[in-house]
Amino acid sequence: MGSLIYSFFVSLDGYIADEHGDFAWAEPNEEVHAFVNGIERSIGTNLYGRKLYELMAIWETPDALPEQSPAILEYARIWQAAEKIVFSRTLTTVTTSRTTMKRELDPAFVRELKERSEKDISLGGPTLAAEVIRAGLVDEYHVFVVPVIIGGGNPFLPDRARADLELLDQRRFKNGIVYLRYGVRES
Repeated sequence: MGSLIYSFFVSLDGYIADEHGDFAWAEPNEEVHAFVNGIERSIGTNLYGRKLYELMAIWETPDALPEQSPAILEYARIWQAAEKIVFSRTLTTVTTSRTTMKRELDPAFVRELKERSEKDISLGGPTLAAEVIRAGLVDEYHVFVVPVIIGGGNPFLPDRARADLELLDQRRFKNGIVYLRYGVRES
């Protein structure tokens, strides 16, 4: 059975993007990207909301990204190998391989996916994540805290959600980013 992991780069004040949708402040350096690749190798399926899927689709053609580092190119290969499920009411088609689309999030579908998955499942996109978190389906939270305060924007966690967590791992990188891995405690 795979674990469902919600992971993001987050400002110290808890946002994944500022009020204009900018998240350039969260771009990982080579050391952090190599670490992320290690985590991503355990992922068999990525669950995305529409907006994040549209941003992530660039990894289908990394050659479109000029002069990328070895860690970034490795990430592209890892991303391409994973299954992707996009939840969207507005998207009409998907443009990447190994990708399926669903109109609605069904918690029973996600539970079944977790039960039959041999690898971990990644959850991306705060709107989709809010629904999955409120359904109590997230097993782990991987937070990359970036040393910046942005003062508002798109929050990492939804309002009115509660989970008791235990720290499973932590790491500090040379650029000041801190990785925190939390598991959800059974109630």
